[in-house]
Amino acid sequence: MKNLFPKPALLPAVFLTALMTMSCKSQYELMLESHDVPAKYQMAFDLFDAGKYSKSAAMFESLKIAVRGTAQEDTVEYYTAYSHYCYGDMTTAEQAFQSFISTFPRSPFTDKARFMYLDCLFEATYRYELDQTPTYKALAAINEYLVDYPVNDYTPQCYAMIENLEERLDRKEYESAKLYYTIEDYKAAHYALKLVLKEDAENIYREDIMYYTALAAYKYAQNSVPEKQKERYMTFTDDYFSFVSEFPDSDYRRELDGLAGKAQHFLNKDKNI
Repeated sequence: MKNLFPKPALLPAVFLTALMTMSCKSQYELMLESHDVPAKYQMAFDLFDAGKYSKSAAMFESLKIAVRGTAQEDTVEYYTAYSHYCYGDMTTAEQAFQSFISTFPRSPFTDKARFMYLDCLFEATYRYELDQTPTYKALAAINEYLVDYPVNDYTPQCYAMIENLEERLDRKEYESAKLYYTIEDYKAAHYALKLVLKEDAENIYREDIMYYTALAAYKYAQNSVPEKQKERYMTFTDDYFSFVSEFPDSDYRRELDGLAGKAQHFLNKDKNI
């Protein structure tokens, strides 16, 4: 009997592949390749509002050429940078915000973009033990921002960042000088600690620095040959009086008082010889 329902002709392999590819692609991927600018623009914001920042960054990025020269250009550029920032890609965000600031100096987004750029610089800084070049870069940019915007919504955060960064620099100087004390090179420690305060009298670790300066002087004198000890105990005594006059209620006072008594005993004994 003749088959009343013949088998359909086989579809071409290329068409099948294309059909399968399209069926596997998500709405996001299809929109990313689309030329429907209003729909892509809306999806970019939908993704951003949903917290899908990596995807929103890519979607905004794909719109850049299409919106060039239009009223949406600065919005797309800003939210591209902001998406990278929210995603945690601070290096890309820093570069994007910097480009935005120079390209759109009069945009309503520029004020916030400048602050976000500062925050990217701040996040790129390192612990006090490491290279502080990024710290100096961030401080310079924050201070420049405060000249242009002395009072705005971001001023308190800027001063908080400055305080954090300056504390980091102070600690690096203090810890670097103190290292000589740790390795028991008391002469070098005394010189290095004195130099820290000579160059930065307002270092927030001033009390600790002066304490270790006095300790280094005492231990240097204690370990010296007899003919040098008198002069070096006198140096310690000077450091001791400088410390107690500035920090009379310090937790270090009791220890230093004890060392001062020993140094004075030595000096009195030497005087009677």
